[in-house]
Amino acid sequence: MLRCIVDLQGLKLFIEQVTPETPSAPEPPYRGLEHLGLAVNNLDQAVSDLESKGAEFLVPPRTARPGIRIAFLRGPDNVRIELVERTAAE
Repeated sequence: MLRCIVDLQGLKLFIEQVTPETPSAPEPPYRGLEHLGLAVNNLDQAVSDLESKGAEFLVPPRTARPGIRIAFLRGPDNVRIELVERTAAE
């Protein structure tokens, strides 16, 4: 997988090549951004806070791999927002 990381004064932008195995994009109307990811220190607290404000979670908190927990919520224009908590791998 080809990945480019752009560091904008501490804000990291990951741009990845789409591989042939990648599932297709959602049904139209859909353009542009597939998802955006935000790092959080406490995923469960972030999810709880956002749910209390009416956020709709598409994927509840789960362990993606050791040391990485993620969740996805629906953002404006149906763009998925990924919350990522990185911890020391056990």
